[in-house]
Amino acid sequence: MLLFCPSCANVLVVEEGTGPSAYRFACQTCPYVHNIAKKVSSKKYPKLKEVDDVLGGKSAWENVDSTEERCPKCDHNRAYFMQIQTRSADEPMTTFYKCCSCGNRWKE
Repeated sequence: MLLFCPSCANVLVVEEGTGPSAYRFACQTCPYVHNIAKKVSSKKYPKLKEVDDVLGGKSAWENVDSTEERCPKCDHNRAYFMQIQTRSADEPMTTFYKCCSCGNRWKE
């Protein structure tokens, strides 16, 4: 978490203080100092993308072919597939499957 000086708008740094508060925020360009009275923390979790978003969204599966491939979840013998180059050009393409019956997705 970054805090900024209210006087000059530069980033405040944490330094050892004197007195009851062991640490304080201090500005390195002006004399502004703010003693830290309690623990300061902040957590922010980014929203993770769905797998379909990374592969092109739901529309990526609209016009794909199907093949004989056994689903590891429901044992159905047909699945949609698409191939995407996920690694360097000298590596083989990654094949993604989606079961025609239960919608389970896996890659090979």
